[in-house]
Amino acid sequence: MSKKIVVLISGSGSNLQALIDAERQGELGGTITLVVSNKKSAFGLTRAADASIPTHVRTLKEYKDAGKTREDFDKDLAEYIAETQHPDLIVLAGWMHILSPAFIDRFRGKIINLHPALPGEFDGAHAIDRAYSEFKAGKRTKTGVMVHFVIPEVDKGKPILTQNIPCVEGDSLADLENRIHVVEHEILPRAVKLVLKENYVS
Repeated sequence: MSKKIVVLISGSGSNLQALIDAERQGELGGTITLVVSNKKSAFGLTRAADASIPTHVRTLKEYKDAGKTREDFDKDLAEYIAETQHPDLIVLAGWMHILSPAFIDRFRGKIINLHPALPGEFDGAHAIDRAYSEFKAGKRTKTGVMVHFVIPEVDKGKPILTQNIPCVEGDSLADLENRIHVVEHEILPRAVKLVLKENYVS
């Protein structure tokens, strides 16, 4: 029985595409059974549809407009995923919504996240911009990417895989971003396969 993977996205879905490609090549260790987006306009939904993967859209705005909370959103989304998918792994691939314990506790040890920084560096948003600013100020010569387990503390969960990325003299921010994205597309499928194969403990 193939392991079930649910992928959460918010944007273009380039990392989702890397996972889809890895699955097609038999290199993912499981099957993507659902793609969830919190943005109706996310291009990743089109990528999923093109790969015949079911999708689900749920926006926080709908909850806020109904007078509900982020915790309500997280709890209901967790319930939906648990009841419809029974996932072995949930992958946050450009999911721009900080999950509360209402979601995380339901799938403790089964959620992983891709973050464009090394452990202990640039937790939270705008990690690439912050690394680039330090590079331009002469304070760093490298940054990196990690895939880690998700815990309530943002980007503080146990790392699964990490990779250093050099900051090169003459780099623009776009150059650094592109170099990071290439590594992200390679490291995320490897981390998924590793976790599913090894029955990792977070």
